[in-house]
Amino acid sequence: MSGSRITRERLVDAAVAVVVGAIVMLVALGDGRDGPVDHALIAVGSLALAAHRTAPRAVLAVTTACLLAEVVHAGTSTIMALPVVGAVHTAGRSGHRGTAAAAAAVFLGGYVAAGSASASVAREALLLAGWFLCAVVTGLADSNWQAYLRQTEQRALEAERTREEAALRRAGEERLRIARELHDSLTHSISIVKLQAGVAVHLARKRGEAIPPALLAIQEASGEAMRELRATLEVLRTDEPTGTPALLVERARAAGLAVELTVTGQERPLTASVDRAAYRIVQEALTNAARHAGPAKVLVRLEYGTRELALDVEDDGTADPSRPPTPGIGLTGMRERVTALGGTLDAGPRPEGGFAVRARLPLGEAG
Repeated sequence: MSGSRITRERLVDAAVAVVVGAIVMLVALGDGRDGPVDHALIAVGSLALAAHRTAPRAVLAVTTACLLAEVVHAGTSTIMALPVVGAVHTAGRSGHRGTAAAAAAVFLGGYVAAGSASASVAREALLLAGWFLCAVVTGLADSNWQAYLRQTEQRALEAERTREEAALRRAGEERLRIARELHDSLTHSISIVKLQAGVAVHLARKRGEAIPPALLAIQEASGEAMRELRATLEVLRTDEPTGTPALLVERARAAGLAVELTVTGQERPLTASVDRAAYRIVQEALTNAARHAGPAKVLVRLEYGTRELALDVEDDGTADPSRPPTPGIGLTGMRERVTALGGTLDAGPRPEGGFAVRARLPLGEAG
């Protein structure tokens, strides 16, 4: 429950307690109950209702004791039962039906004992008994209704979770289908192109002939296409991270890239979507640095804030601010991931040279 909702509920409870107290006090003044003891008992017994959500049994005890003491002190009056009826209702709604019924019985017994053995007191006691019975029944009905609402909300959340799981399962099946289609169609065709280009280059070298530059370009491009296709198929087969940014940094170091990792803030578990996005952004940024930055130093920074994760990957490579690169599939994919999470991404050459990727990912509660 949010803090603003709790504050509103407390204000409403306080207002209701004040209204009940004002009604009882005005009637008491009209009956000549104008002594300081009368005012104190009515005020305390009525205003205690403001705390019925946090301490229903304590409120029931205080209200019953104060108003019963007022009846014994100044005589019977049905209006004095109004705060007690409210306390009985809230106690019953909170699940303390036995306590509520016992308090009602105590108040009724004291009310009859404080009055004379007249028909009017008997009628008033019967009337109050009906009030208290209604208070207990309505409290029970309200409790059942609240339980029903909670169960309905839980079922709705469960249904939503089931739909999300089904959607994720269908998406996974579709990714696997696409991966199979790409493997069966493109991989075979590219392999043939690469094989034919390789055979042509081999024969040309064997005969001592000059190798056409276009043929070498075809051989190199087909090899690069195969590597890119294999990487794409791996992503399609599983979209889950296979490690952490720290592990990516270690792999990049092992491959010969000079990388440093800095983590600041209170490191904590992330939601699956944020964790996946952070992993893929670092992965793509390090891949681009290895391919395009040349012999450069790369700095990876993770900063855990209270509301967002700041992720920076910077290198001092050959990127020139005067010649910004054309965004490729990798940068486009990073931007789409960040945008889907409601974050921001800034990727481009640095003024002092090199390339920088700066992402800001909103943090949610880890599931």
